[in-house]
Amino acid sequence: MKNILTKFSILITILIIVTTSACKKLLYEEPKDAPYEQTFWKTSKDVRSAVAGNYALLRNAITDKNNRYYMYGDAIAKNYFTIQYTGDGLEGIQGGDFTFQYNLNSLANYTLYYKSIAMSNTILSKVGAMTNSELSAEDDPTEFRNNTLGQAYFLRALSYFMMVRVWGDVPVVTEAYEDPLNAPQLPRRPKAEVMKLIEDDCHKAINLLSWTYANSGDAKVTANRGSTYALLAHLYLWRATMSNITTDAPNLVDVNSADTTINTLISKGGYALTDTANYKNTFIGRSTEGIFEINVSENTLEGSNSSVGGSFLNESYVKGYGNNPRYYVVPSYFNNFYTDTDIRYKKGFDVTLPEKPVCIKYSNVIYRNPGQKLNPYLSNNIIIFRLGDMRLLKAEIALYKGDAATATAIINTFRRRNDPNPVLVENGLSVSDVMDEYITERSREMFLEGHLFYDLLRTRRYSNVVDWLPVERFRKEGFYWPVDPALFRNNPLLKQTTYWLGKV
Repeated sequence: MKNILTKFSILITILIIVTTSACKKLLYEEPKDAPYEQTFWKTSKDVRSAVAGNYALLRNAITDKNNRYYMYGDAIAKNYFTIQYTGDGLEGIQGGDFTFQYNLNSLANYTLYYKSIAMSNTILSKVGAMTNSELSAEDDPTEFRNNTLGQAYFLRALSYFMMVRVWGDVPVVTEAYEDPLNAPQLPRRPKAEVMKLIEDDCHKAINLLSWTYANSGDAKVTANRGSTYALLAHLYLWRATMSNITTDAPNLVDVNSADTTINTLISKGGYALTDTANYKNTFIGRSTEGIFEINVSENTLEGSNSSVGGSFLNESYVKGYGNNPRYYVVPSYFNNFYTDTDIRYKKGFDVTLPEKPVCIKYSNVIYRNPGQKLNPYLSNNIIIFRLGDMRLLKAEIALYKGDAATATAIINTFRRRNDPNPVLVENGLSVSDVMDEYITERSREMFLEGHLFYDLLRTRRYSNVVDWLPVERFRKEGFYWPVDPALFRNNPLLKQTTYWLGKV
């Protein structure tokens, strides 16, 4: 498939399909007028435009409101980094209060995810019905159709996975409505049902996608079979430990499924860890380690001037940013997690100002006016899944199976790889003690990649880092977000997240 992310039709697709109406229903979808229906979905070019729009919609969903992907997955575990006050209330989430109005109307609103889901549903409906004649511009119309459908299933599954970790129960929409104004309003469905849909969509995507890419420009930033296996592995581990939060015992059926899934990914995916000498290249994107990424590259003029990485940077990295960035790393984080010789510490952080260290994991700054150093954009892809993540999850799987020795070996492999003077995990420790070491290693390896809070929940190590989440609140599912009250105005079937009843 040609590089769909560089087409100007992205904007056209979004404008026509998504933003042309004032519909205020649950999914905030907009109807397509009759002339549009009669002229679109006739050629493979139309399909490419729609697929590009689907990726753009997902990107918009996860970058909205100060990069919500990182707000949910990292920021609310406040002992990793601090959000300085600016008046929008975002710093309040670091104390476990998700009720500030600005946050309710943005971070507590899942509308943008449903825009992406609606596009996936439309692609599944329309492309599945297109004839080989309509797709005749492609060398292999059947392969093109299958690849397109596989990507739509993957993107729908990924959208639901992102939501199920944030809200638990969410509405399930799998139909493409010709007139969303008359589509039924839907209640939230149990998280078990949502996760089953994600699992089913992943299996469908796997059967439709291949391990390789027809066009090198699509590599890493569009879905393939490896992307789907990575999502499926994360789903199984989340379901294994978070389906029933009244117990800390994992569901070993899902644990074993995650193990098999990762083994297949590693053996068939062709991925390789980035050499530590090129550590930061992983986070520029499209490295040998990358499995699935959201394109934020200046190579296609899609860099960001509002990325989470940029909020850490100061004048030393971006002209005009000053020396008081919005976010800074909690100084104690380094004492708890790193040695001075760890490559991830040396190349991932700047501690010139020890009271307010900065994360430089995402600092590939490109000026659109390089002569005067004006219009700076960060050209760092959003890394959703990568090989290092998958290899570390193998240690978590071993611990759920009671195999502390295997987990110890995996953790020590990471420490030797990244540190010439590693502090290794001792042999013979208990499963619980090795789990503590594991979450420490995840915190080193996966800092600011949108995973750490979910890691803490899965492994039940949240109380070590998140002081606003005592066990009592966890058992009441107080880690889930409330639903924006604005969504209730037009949908009486919605119910507020249980923990937030009477609080919002």
